[in-house]
Amino acid sequence: MWDAFQIGLWDLVRDVVQILILAMLVYYVIRLVRGTRSAQMLLGLVVVVMTLIGLSILFNLDVLSWLLGAVSVYVAVGLVVIFQPEIRHALAMLGGGALLGASASPVGGPRQAVAEQLVAVVMRLSRRRHGALIAIERDIALKNFQESGVLLDAPLVPELLLSIFYPRAPLHDGGVVLRGDRILAARCVFPLTTRPDLEELGTRHRAALGLSEETDAVVIVVSEESGMVSVAHEGRLYRDLGEEKLRRYLMALLPERGVRDIAWRRALENFVLGDDRRVPEAGGEEGRHAQ
Repeated sequence: MWDAFQIGLWDLVRDVVQILILAMLVYYVIRLVRGTRSAQMLLGLVVVVMTLIGLSILFNLDVLSWLLGAVSVYVAVGLVVIFQPEIRHALAMLGGGALLGASASPVGGPRQAVAEQLVAVVMRLSRRRHGALIAIERDIALKNFQESGVLLDAPLVPELLLSIFYPRAPLHDGGVVLRGDRILAARCVFPLTTRPDLEELGTRHRAALGLSEETDAVVIVVSEESGMVSVAHEGRLYRDLGEEKLRRYLMALLPERGVRDIAWRRALENFVLGDDRRVPEAGGEEGRHAQ
């Protein structure tokens, strides 16, 4: 009797563990595709598959059941192709420890000082309508992207950033990579987002979104045409930010020396950002001076 009880208890524990693992997988999948066009595609695919399975079971459709089983492998391959950006982003986050709660990399300086310097520079660029693209490294290293540009490794001096993004400056095209209070490189090439619903966005905004889809970087964009300030993070674009909102976003998103608990930091981000997370609206933007 005791052996039967142990076997039953073990089966119960095993079932609970399996349910928890599946629940975590579903949670992270929803988190990765939430607010993107991939979420609509995934929902549509689930509806179609569940409808076909329900019809085959309800009406005992043997041919349909056999067809679903035969094409299941091809559907799995198709899912990998369709959701390639989300899969790459998840693997990058996993490698950087962001999903597992690993240690955050220090920024090399006080977060508030860095945020204030960036806010001052971005607002001056916005008033002058000088286009800018600034990527701030977090847990996932941006070494591959900084090597595509001109290496600087200079201190974060507002006048230096302003001179980099001066329209006639040789380093104006492309993006700048920051690590805390250091300017690592300028004139860097960032990957463009492949989302088909954002084709009308300018190259700067598409590059910012593309980098935020592949890494956990915070990317600041200043429009050359309108002077509008936007921030891209985790595949989402927060547009038309004023000085106070930009400061709030940077204080929530920038890592800080000594911060070790990623879960607490992400909870802080969600609390500060709230419902301000917006999918970018298609709109005209500069296509030149962007990459």
